[in-house]
Amino acid sequence: MKGFVDEVVILCAGEEIARHHRSYATGAFVFDPLHYLMLIEMKPNALDQAAPLQGWALPEPFQHLRHLLEARMGNRGKREFIQVLRLLEACPMATVTEAVTEAIRLGAIGFDAVKQIALARSERRPLRLDLARYPHLPKMDVRTTVAADYAVLIPGSAT
Repeated sequence: MKGFVDEVVILCAGEEIARHHRSYATGAFVFDPLHYLMLIEMKPNALDQAAPLQGWALPEPFQHLRHLLEARMGNRGKREFIQVLRLLEACPMATVTEAVTEAIRLGAIGFDAVKQIALARSERRPLRLDLARYPHLPKMDVRTTVAADYAVLIPGSAT
């Protein structure tokens, strides 16, 4: 471990494995939530109680995605949400936030979709998201509207 005026660097076999801002408060703990996501992935029920994640202000789309995932898949949805959070280990927060927002807009609620969108944005390439690979997503049946379909809205019209 190396201590500097403004930060602490943690080394393992001479290789940097973590870097934190230094706190001079007595008994203070300084956590980086990203350092704990791998552990949380192994114990997903600790997601809400883990001290390192307390006070982690994630943008609103993340909370919306978590709600959708857990509503659809229960505990498996919580695991997928943790995988989405782990994307933050490799991609900037803004990129993952945009990917989460786009996945919600497309109705492609899942880790794979968020990952593909984030990779496409990072690589500055067009998104090619094949929804056939996600059989658990609800199918949409969009038909062409015929003007006669609106006749049922007119009072006294024959159906």
